[in-house]
Amino acid sequence: MSALIARGLIVGIVAGLLAFAFAKTFGEPAVAVAINFESAQDEAERAAAIAAHEHVQPEEPEMFSRTIQTGIGLFTGIVGIGLGIGGLFAILFAFANGRIARLGPGATATLVAALCLITFYIIPALKYPANPPSVGHPDTIRLRTGLYFLMMALSVASTIGAVLYREKLQPRLGTWGSSVVVFLLYVIVIAVIYTALPSINEVPATFPAVTLWNFRIASLGIQIVLWGATGLMFGYLAQREARSLTNGAANRTATRSE
Repeated sequence: MSALIARGLIVGIVAGLLAFAFAKTFGEPAVAVAINFESAQDEAERAAAIAAHEHVQPEEPEMFSRTIQTGIGLFTGIVGIGLGIGGLFAILFAFANGRIARLGPGATATLVAALCLITFYIIPALKYPANPPSVGHPDTIRLRTGLYFLMMALSVASTIGAVLYREKLQPRLGTWGSSVVVFLLYVIVIAVIYTALPSINEVPATFPAVTLWNFRIASLGIQIVLWGATGLMFGYLAQREARSLTNGAANRTATRSE
């Protein structure tokens, strides 16, 4: 198990490096536009306050410059997330390998990566989509963060419940029948959760729609790169190891028969 986790951590670091390159290329332009929009809004508000002879609070100095944020800050954050994803993926793969139909290690890793992408990101993001750093009120950041992680926890719990219930139904309904029933129940459960949790929309009406769209697509792309690269690389290594073990066992059997 320790060797499996070590492999996952290495794969996760590589996936994090790929995701960092993707974020720098496709994510940062949208973030820069969003920050410029926020700065322009702040300047307009300050100018209006000065014109009305109102008291204006002095600007707080930035703790980290944009250079640090888009460089070492972004690098550390994404690679750190990749490292965590790699370790988690190794554990999930160890649980799933050999238990999903007759899939080999490579196909199992790919399927696990797809399910993780849907569970950990897509389902929560459909309810609470990613917003640029300039969108949202500082007073509601705790509420928004708490609701997002609650949605993620409920998504994970729903997926685990669906997998376990499918195994329970499979002897009676078969692979296809149990999968269809569980999928429909899963959709109903997620729809109920979506309806029960409050919606949050703090995007200003004047915020550029194209920038918001590009940012959310870039956020999705980063997650696809992280989980996709992790699943594909981990699956390739697991498949190669399984093939090596099979060939080794065949060679030993042939040697004994001689």
